[in-house]
Amino acid sequence: MTDSFTRIYRLTIVVVLAVVAAAVGWVLFYRVPDTLADLAGLLLVIGTVVAALRVGGRLAASAFPDYDVAEVAVEGPISRDGGGGPVPGRGGGTPADDIVEQIDAAADDENVDALLVKLNTPGGEVLPSDNIRRAAADFDGPTVAYATDTCASGGYWIASGCDELWSHDVSVVGSIGVIGSSVNASELADKVGLSYERFAAGKYKDAGMALKEPTEDEREYLQGLIDDYYDDFVERVAEGRDMDPQVVRDTEARVYLGEEAHELGLVDSLGTRDDVEARLAELLGRDEVSVREFTPEVGLTDRLRGGVEGAAYAFGAGVASSVEPDDGFSFRF
Repeated sequence: MTDSFTRIYRLTIVVVLAVVAAAVGWVLFYRVPDTLADLAGLLLVIGTVVAALRVGGRLAASAFPDYDVAEVAVEGPISRDGGGGPVPGRGGGTPADDIVEQIDAAADDENVDALLVKLNTPGGEVLPSDNIRRAAADFDGPTVAYATDTCASGGYWIASGCDELWSHDVSVVGSIGVIGSSVNASELADKVGLSYERFAAGKYKDAGMALKEPTEDEREYLQGLIDDYYDDFVERVAEGRDMDPQVVRDTEARVYLGEEAHELGLVDSLGTRDDVEARLAELLGRDEVSVREFTPEVGLTDRLRGGVEGAAYAFGAGVASSVEPDDGFSFRF
């Protein structure tokens, strides 16, 4: 069904319902002899028409949807709950589980034929990033990732699960690497008179705890975990991007502007949002596509809190990203 016919059908449904509602409202509320009643009836007629228009719009949109591509955004640091971490003022992102839920909803929507994943993220936690990547990879249809400002680390991990990756020529792309961190406060603890008493079962159970100096054996153990994560990252990217694993390793976790990333094969194409939509239309064999953004329900309180945290993070991102105290050792893309 063409877009023009869809619009005509939608408009017809709305107009018919509005006319019927006006007639019913006139009969029910306006044919009263009293002046005040006439005024009240007229207001009720208008209210009935407005309500019918809203209902008609919803029915028309449901019967004749005007979208065939779902857009799901991954923005901000990637984490399970969407928080920015324990540092006050660090901006948060959308919870990974909510993003997966929206991709699954798009996959279940009969009107959606393709998936557009908009990426503007510096990366984040390993497992939440992988959950999003798997959801995108499992989508039955063309999947195109589009990097706006930043597609780094965990964001690139997600992109590697899509059929194509597009970016602007000045987007920041790459950072294919893994980091593990733990604050070493053992010297500070000695100065203030704190001591670490170990009660643990298992040799490496407390490896990376902040109040103790790690042994060389523990350092090797933790670095081994990082290396394993990195090997998996490289293999996934090489497989998803059809690249030589050594080429991926040679990037050494650097970031690149979109133009250079394209030259290295990290990005399939450069272009604007319109170019991306034109590509989706080409993949679907159509003249054009219509995109609907799939977003989780967010309450007013969360919106206000997110705005304040985002502003605070933009102001002090340098400190927040380099000082992140943890109770133990943490892994991040």
